[in-house]
Amino acid sequence: MKPMDLEQLNSHDLTVEPEQAGERIDKYIADSLEEGFSRTQVQQWVKDEHIKVNGKAVKTNYKLRAMDEIVLIIPEPVELDIASEEMELDVVYEDSDVIVINKPRGMVVHPAPGHYSGTLVNGLMFHCKDLSGINGVMRPGIVHRIDKDTSGLLMAAKNDLAHSSLAEQLKNHTVTRKYLAFVQGVISHENGTIDAPIGRDPHDRKLYTVTERNSKEAITHFLVQERFSENTLVELKLETGRTHQIRVHMKFIKHPLMGDPSYGRGGRNEFIDGQALHAEVLGFVHPRTGEYLEFKAPLPEDMQLLLQMLRDRS
Repeated sequence: MKPMDLEQLNSHDLTVEPEQAGERIDKYIADSLEEGFSRTQVQQWVKDEHIKVNGKAVKTNYKLRAMDEIVLIIPEPVELDIASEEMELDVVYEDSDVIVINKPRGMVVHPAPGHYSGTLVNGLMFHCKDLSGINGVMRPGIVHRIDKDTSGLLMAAKNDLAHSSLAEQLKNHTVTRKYLAFVQGVISHENGTIDAPIGRDPHDRKLYTVTERNSKEAITHFLVQERFSENTLVELKLETGRTHQIRVHMKFIKHPLMGDPSYGRGGRNEFIDGQALHAEVLGFVHPRTGEYLEFKAPLPEDMQLLLQMLRDRS
């Protein structure tokens, strides 16, 4: 993939919660950004005045005050050339505009600092040769993502026309996204809707929580598929697509996902390393033909084994 000709900028706006008052700015920002940047990198951005507090440049040892407004304008890497890698991809659908992949559990979607190989993007670059450049050199073709330890369907764009269309559909909440999950506890009612805004967890900036402060609307619909002695299999339909939305919402209603290392009750099962979550259904309007397409990926083998174990024990 050729380097980008123009520097693309990522803009981030953060408001300091009272709980973070007194924390150094470099630590706060390194913990707040999902991309996983180091404190050393953040310190360099502060020195280069890419980061300002209340409209002014600060020093790297600046200690935050409650309600400080932080603006980050962080340059994307412009010379980094992400390598294409030959790997076996489970291609569910492909044409000249769109590709749909059934991602295995454990695969990272796109490269990040310190993790530049073995990702879905590396494999897509080898397979496709023609991905959209809208999301920059590190995320070619990527319109949305699913967590590393979530399996299932994900779409990527092979040109900018397709990327713009799919991104707009996601923004307008018209993409069909249904997940299957095994959760802790037995859900008594057949279905429900969780309408609870999600934002950063003030106690751990790498996690998310239901909160009214600095949050975004988040809506998840659930439908019980099967009950077991101590667990439930549910179908979850996303109306919005916030980071960790399903995992946060299910914890909020006190039915966290089985095996979830961040939002669960601890403990692993013998079949799955990570949360028991699978992106089963993905549907969207084709960006060129206008035809509605919908795809379904069966439960992966590890979740099938978990299902059988729960049935045997119930």
